[in-house]
Amino acid sequence: MTFHQVPHQALHHTLRHALAQCRTLVVEGPDAIGRGALIAELARQGFLVRPARGPLHHVDPTQPYRELLAAPGRLAVDGSLVHELVYGPLRRGRSRVTWIQALDFAEAVAERDGALLHVTGETDDAEAVEGFGRALRTLGRHVPVITLDARDSGLPVREPAPAPTSNQAHPQAN
Repeated sequence: MTFHQVPHQALHHTLRHALAQCRTLVVEGPDAIGRGALIAELARQGFLVRPARGPLHHVDPTQPYRELLAAPGRLAVDGSLVHELVYGPLRRGRSRVTWIQALDFAEAVAERDGALLHVTGETDDAEAVEGFGRALRTLGRHVPVITLDARDSGLPVREPAPAPTSNQAHPQAN
């Protein structure tokens, strides 16, 4: 499989191509990168959207993903085992998912006419950015990986923060 880096000018075409060609899209990227607008767009395009975050099964962390991939129709999954591959070592010193499990998952996504959507953008978490890049390059040997910069996707990255009111700007001490 090839690892696709989407050039800025071809982003919309590439996203449309992924929507047309894939029955399964797994959206991956660092926390707080702005995956929400992309997930909402996938729902508008007819994908059944399922979040996959949450505690992993203590015996078989791949079980919820196998169940998700068994569903019929177009499926978009917000996050997957790749999140654990990256954040497990960063937060707990080790991943609860093995590379064999992650590779099996990647192959299951590919067999379901799927791809991993690697969402990039502005974040302060350089270790997570590096971890996702490394993990997705490895998994890209088994499943198509499409990289989208959330800032250039044409979709809103995140809602702007509300401007503080005068009371919020200067809270009074009691």
